[in-house]
Amino acid sequence: MSDNLELTACTPHLVHAEGFNPGTVLPYGLSVEHIHGAMSDFTSFLGFINLQLHSREIERLESMLMPANFSSIVGEFMSSSIPKHCHTLAKNQYHNGHPDMIPKGRFPNDAVQHADEGIEIKGSRYLRGW
Repeated sequence: MSDNLELTACTPHLVHAEGFNPGTVLPYGLSVEHIHGAMSDFTSFLGFINLQLHSREIERLESMLMPANFSSIVGEFMSSSIPKHCHTLAKNQYHNGHPDMIPKGRFPNDAVQHADEGIEIKGSRYLRGW
């Protein structure tokens, strides 16, 4: 692959707000604007990491990782980033707790092993099957 194509692949496209359904009803005060902000944070992160890797002639993060590992990074990043945009949600601080994000302040230390309240995040390259 030419270096120019690889460099181009290291520069993410902007996340366009018009690609979101403005009529979507989301729980716990979450909005499409919050998700847009978190997705923009992720693409900026990925661009930064990939440009650094490229400057050292190392392949892009999404190329070196197995797809399941990359999906896991997407999910973990989003569960950490969404609460920065939506102050009514918190990342579940319980190790491997379910769901990934919970209503802020609902559980002691924003940590719960398993709860019926909250939002589970899945990153996938597929449109269904999860």
